[in-house]
Amino acid sequence: GAWVPLLFGVVMAMLIWTWRRGAGILVAKTRRIEVPLADLIKSLEKRPPHIVKGTAVFLTSDPSFVPTALLHNLKHNRVLHERVVMLTVRTEEIPHVEESERVTVEALPKKFYRVILRYGFMEKPDVTDGLSRCDPLGLPIDMMQTSFFLGRENLVPSVHPRMALWRENLFIALNKLSQSAPDFFRIPADRVIEVGTKVEI
Repeated sequence: GAWVPLLFGVVMAMLIWTWRRGAGILVAKTRRIEVPLADLIKSLEKRPPHIVKGTAVFLTSDPSFVPTALLHNLKHNRVLHERVVMLTVRTEEIPHVEESERVTVEALPKKFYRVILRYGFMEKPDVTDGLSRCDPLGLPIDMMQTSFFLGRENLVPSVHPRMALWRENLFIALNKLSQSAPDFFRIPADRVIEVGTKVEI
């Protein structure tokens, strides 16, 4: 009977290893098409797009780069909201984050804002609550005038894989089973716009 827990441990280790490896490849590939935020702002000063009312929030893991959802929105819709928030949600290596350290707001040119929300590993992120705390920091946000743009990657096996084919398919299956960003970050579903992109793993 000792082989059962051993087999279970091997399977779990393989799942974790595959997920971490696949996530690393996915981040590396999406980073190639992203541009530094400072470069985008400079280009918008030279060729400003059509501006529409409201606030657009773009989730990004690296606040120094422009997420693909923003690039695709500019490419296809050729518009920009009057206020653009680059939102990063970080999980710190402590159980709880002090309320005074929860939110950081940085104003950038062209009415861009860089917002960082911090949570402890025992806390559940709540983007709606976090953004409501931006008002005293100079960024009042009306949720009824705010749209959240999220990137959704459609993963397909690569012609030149960096993992075994069975591991690629396993990672794609795990990615489909993972919790959606609006549910995880507690974002109102009626305020979310998803921008799909095809990515080869």
